[in-house]
Amino acid sequence: MTLSPRLATLGVRPLRLEDGDELHALVERNREHLARWMPWAANQDREGTERFLAGAEEQRARDDGFQAAIEPEGEIIGVVGFHAIDRLNRNTSLGYWLAADAQGRGTMTTVVGALLDHVFYEWELHRAEIHCAPENRRSRAIPERLGFREEATLRETELVGGRYLDSVVYGLLECEWGA
Repeated sequence: MTLSPRLATLGVRPLRLEDGDELHALVERNREHLARWMPWAANQDREGTERFLAGAEEQRARDDGFQAAIEPEGEIIGVVGFHAIDRLNRNTSLGYWLAADAQGRGTMTTVVGALLDHVFYEWELHRAEIHCAPENRRSRAIPERLGFREEATLRETELVGGRYLDSVVYGLLECEWGA
């Protein structure tokens, strides 16, 4: 599986096992920032990072999407990827996070837009979803800027920091992308 040239130009590449040290150090520096929204972040240790990277390589080998490093200037500043691909129904969902000091520059909006090109033009899927916590305004801004429709709020879907968070579901259809 190869990524489009546009993704490479943006510094997006599949995660590799050898990213373990750098990725774990990024999580450590951003633990408090990430733990507000990500169920894995509060307790992510080095072994957990290694398991995530091994799972990412297995996912890519199965051709079931990919997890990618975002490194526009050579250092990882975040991760973006697909939870899985439902080829029968031609849909997928995306997840993402950025280091606190890398936010507010439009990086994630640009990267997710390029991934949507990949979803709709390379994989020829019909639908993409993004789920966000209602209070996570920065995360919600990405699908809103990219033309997703807010479709539903699912109650108490993730246990994060001892509290259950709802999940706002955003959907985008292939006919809506680029329209």
